[in-house]
Amino acid sequence: MTVIALEEHFIPADLIDQVWPSRPPVTASGTLVENLMDLGDHRLRVMDAAGVDIQVLSVAAPAAQDVPAEVAVPLARQLNDRAAAAVAAHPDRFRALASLPTPDPAAAVAEARRAVTELGFVGVIVNGHTGGRFLDTPEYQPLLSAIEELGVPLYLHPTYPPAAVRQAYFGDLEPAIGGALASAAWGWHAETGLHVLRLAATGVFDRHPGLRVVVGHMGENLPFSLMRADHRLNLACPGARPVAEIVREHVYLTICGYATVPPLQCALSVFGADRILFSTDYPFGDPAEHVEFLAGAPISPLDRDRIAHLNAERLFNL
Repeated sequence: MTVIALEEHFIPADLIDQVWPSRPPVTASGTLVENLMDLGDHRLRVMDAAGVDIQVLSVAAPAAQDVPAEVAVPLARQLNDRAAAAVAAHPDRFRALASLPTPDPAAAVAEARRAVTELGFVGVIVNGHTGGRFLDTPEYQPLLSAIEELGVPLYLHPTYPPAAVRQAYFGDLEPAIGGALASAAWGWHAETGLHVLRLAATGVFDRHPGLRVVVGHMGENLPFSLMRADHRLNLACPGARPVAEIVREHVYLTICGYATVPPLQCALSVFGADRILFSTDYPFGDPAEHVEFLAGAPISPLDRDRIAHLNAERLFNL
């Protein structure tokens, strides 16, 4: 089984303090950080042991999005140059998604164009909001137009909540619990699903009909909740195109971080096997666990191949 993993993270060692200037993930152990910094033999051995043929690399959140604009622009360029070097060193094993300096929307457009047309990146990644601003705000419409014009997917990845949200929802909790609920235990998925619904409900996809968005974590709560959101949003905006129709036309999802059957069955029922791709969230997730899960999932051989590699090859032009 050929396997292409789409959400596989790294951070260059000398830039880690800029990517995580104030709050590294609560799970950032020494081993995890070492694995994030490695783009060589150890990562390749992990891939080989799990049966992953290609990793599509991206910088761990928030990448170049949680620093001032004057820092974000050169940081994004450095991050993308490092990713390009890793791909050049192992062209049969790595591809890359471009980090963007979204604090400066015009610079983000320029960097997306450079990364795709000059460095050969197969897509771009945006880590959720930027200072509380989502991609449906007017300042990001030129960026979405550029991504659409470049013909590459946008991977919409979670990021940490704004300070006001973090304080209101999690500030009274013990730090480890609050940190987990704010991020991988719940908050990341709820916010990213909300981000997609904002794009659909505010007409972004209608204005950018060629825009293709990928989200991880078995759809960021969307498969389970899409029809409920569709019903209520269609009541709020009578006569508008159904939100569920828009989402299923423009959005793809990966199994990243989910290795149990019921969420996969829900995603298959709502989105279909042509819209589901493989990822492992390395090094936060275990590639071997994800590959083993997909290999044993109660799905047809064709659907298994679609999820493992065929959909990625088509969507990312691999």
